[in-house]
Amino acid sequence: MALNRPSNYEDDQVLQLSEEFQKLENDPAVGLVIVKANGKVFCAGGDVIEYHRCSLTSEWAMGAQIYQKQLTLDYLVATYTKPLVFLINGAVMGGGAGLSMNARYRVVTDNTVFAMPEAVIGHYPDVGASYFLSKLPGFFGEYLGLTGARLNGAEMVACGLATHFVPSKVFYISCFIKKEYKSLHEVDVAEPNTIQGIINKYTHQVQLKEDSVLHRLNFIDHFFSKQTVEEILSSLEHENATLKEEWITKSIRSMKAASPINLKIFLMSVNYLLSSFSLFLRWEPSKLELVSNDMVETYLTKIPEIEGWKELQLPPRDMREKGLRAKL
Repeated sequence: MALNRPSNYEDDQVLQLSEEFQKLENDPAVGLVIVKANGKVFCAGGDVIEYHRCSLTSEWAMGAQIYQKQLTLDYLVATYTKPLVFLINGAVMGGGAGLSMNARYRVVTDNTVFAMPEAVIGHYPDVGASYFLSKLPGFFGEYLGLTGARLNGAEMVACGLATHFVPSKVFYISCFIKKEYKSLHEVDVAEPNTIQGIINKYTHQVQLKEDSVLHRLNFIDHFFSKQTVEEILSSLEHENATLKEEWITKSIRSMKAASPINLKIFLMSVNYLLSSFSLFLRWEPSKLELVSNDMVETYLTKIPEIEGWKELQLPPRDMREKGLRAKL
């Protein structure tokens, strides 16, 4: 299966993907599903412009229907009953991460870039992010969601967001999987060890760069384990006065540029298991100290009756234990 519009995937593409995934899952002739993208980007996210339009015009029911389709697709992938391999070469952000991060096999390359930058554009990391980010070591998920920091392919494998690293020069021959196409048909691909063994033939051990933020996990845990966004930001600023590390400076800059209320919503969502693209965004409320807990809770409580509004209903599916754990 290939994504043909990887820069973002719109409502009609979400429906097409859902239908195709279900068809393949129910086809007894299909033993394995492989997902890749045509282009230099895997998937940079959903159609945030359409979400923003719905919020500006108060078309809440339509916005909810869009999310219903996207979250149902993410849930389908997360509970898929057949082996599912995502070949992630290029940017995977926002909705693209929600689509792929809960699959059993997530293969990345030296071209892969991961980020959850929603708070910077007036939203907060959703699409299952509060689940898969909360599974990362320590408080690394909180760091990624609050700062929108980017990770490369090696870092994704090291922290557990990806399961395998394959160099792009090998990846481009569409890869290693095609080379093993015959063997995949001759063996029981439903057996995880079979697929694992085939991918492992092309997998390389990851080497983190010296300046990788993953070498700073102790510091990240210290800062991002705080109970509130204000405490996190204050501790970062206090440390930055003497330490002057680039990742701390970037974290502070990113959090101060982000929507205050959405930073708090994300942190609360993780703890509890849309704006324009202008460079000069004006948030309301404009400061963290102006965001009360009651304001945050209004985003997390049931919405009053609106014509056409339906609560999110995910179809019942068999849950299963996901494959590999973080390698740290």
